[in-house]
Amino acid sequence: MAEPKTKHVLVAIAGSGFGGLGTAIRLKQSGVDDFVVLERASDVGGVWRDNTYPGCACDVESHLYSFSFARNPEWTRSFSPAAEIHAYLRSCAERFGIVPHLRLGHEIESATWDDDAQRWRLETSQGPITADFFVAAVGALSDPSIPSLPGLDSFAGTTFHSARWDHGHDLAGKRVAVIGTGASAIQFVPAIQPKVSALKVFQRTAPWIVPRRDRALGERQRNILRRSNAAQWMKRAGIYALRELMAVAFFDTNVAKLTQRLAMKHLERSVPDPALRAKLTPSYTMGCKRILLSDDYLPAIAKPNVDVVTDAIAEIRPEGVLTKDGTLHEVDTIIFGTGFQVQKYPFAERVRGKRGDTLAETWKGGMTAHLGTTVAGYPNLFLLQGPNTGLGHTSVITMIESQIEHIVNAVRYLRTRALATVEPRVEAQAAFVAGVDAKMKGTVWTSGGCASWYLDARGRNSTLWPGFTFTFKRRVERFDPSEYVVMARRSRTTVNVENENEKKTNGTSRLEVAHG
Repeated sequence: MAEPKTKHVLVAIAGSGFGGLGTAIRLKQSGVDDFVVLERASDVGGVWRDNTYPGCACDVESHLYSFSFARNPEWTRSFSPAAEIHAYLRSCAERFGIVPHLRLGHEIESATWDDDAQRWRLETSQGPITADFFVAAVGALSDPSIPSLPGLDSFAGTTFHSARWDHGHDLAGKRVAVIGTGASAIQFVPAIQPKVSALKVFQRTAPWIVPRRDRALGERQRNILRRSNAAQWMKRAGIYALRELMAVAFFDTNVAKLTQRLAMKHLERSVPDPALRAKLTPSYTMGCKRILLSDDYLPAIAKPNVDVVTDAIAEIRPEGVLTKDGTLHEVDTIIFGTGFQVQKYPFAERVRGKRGDTLAETWKGGMTAHLGTTVAGYPNLFLLQGPNTGLGHTSVITMIESQIEHIVNAVRYLRTRALATVEPRVEAQAAFVAGVDAKMKGTVWTSGGCASWYLDARGRNSTLWPGFTFTFKRRVERFDPSEYVVMARRSRTTVNVENENEKKTNGTSRLEVAHG
């Protein structure tokens, strides 16, 4: 019996979080309907589907942490809980007609560029798919990171990561160890502290914490927003402006030190014990590591049933955690709040470009991409939340939307000219990366005196954008063909085509194209 034909689409999108759904929506709005959204899970939502730990919520106000083209007047809180954000993404998929394009339970096992056919060959858990364009919207916070601790497998109790919360495990009356004090831990620690009998928080580095000031959004305010698009826009614009002002503290270490006063006052108000307060006082400039927002973490840490442990972990034993000072901390449960594999970017091991190398091999010396979106040697590949697109001060959705517009414009450019492939010029990508590194110098991330997951093995900040989001938007949204090599359907001849948007040489705009 003949094998079924491999399905071919114009665009294959990996991931159904904000990036994947946003790309799908904008493609559809631009007239492109030949695409699929491949999702390994059984539902859309990305991190907001996966993270269901107690207290999980966004640390950016919801009226900004949402699509600009799908503003939502129904948010119930300033900083909405994960379940509301997940529901919002599901509603967007339905509202914009993306559901028929979803392929749930389709994990991408490999993505290989076929240079002869000029298309991507995707092997999924449900069979092969080919696509002219491949958008990797898998996100930077999708694969949990669990440290390799000696003896972890010997632990007699229960262990899990915050992003894979074990809701069947009752924490009431348990002795619990929390390893890590990042953005997830400061949310779930206050939620579980009243339930457990004893809580050991293993802190490697104290985070800077500022007040969250979360509040409920009443029915009256929601009614105003329902009735007025202008009110929705003003609400979003006001939050955006204030958030952009916060970016200055990251670019100027002197300003960063001034903002530390707010965090120190918050710490002093929340923790009256000077010994505990000393443990919770960071030794680096604020902003060097991720700044955390919480109103209840520090008061929870100060409760009698909580102990902050700053001694390094030596090993895990069946009965608990042994620290290097020789103390055995007996616990029933270990919860990892240790973040995600940001620098490793595991999905890169599954993507293979035109030279046969995987993206992980290409990035062996560090992650780089042109505009954080495209990579030389990987035709028709677009990354969302790629290198140097993260933020420390505002909503990453603003960055994702700029990247999506770049993708839509690139696809439109190729389709209207009957071209087949696009990839960044090596020199254009190198110039962009060099510009980012130059802007990074003198910022709190490179001179703040700390190590963080923002930095790669070489000490380069490959994660964050060292500027305002409006500068990224201005640089990235437009597709500039002079920065790219584009090719038509393959043949043996080479021609030049002209376009008014390309760089002009001697009064003529030129772009090399392999013509077929």
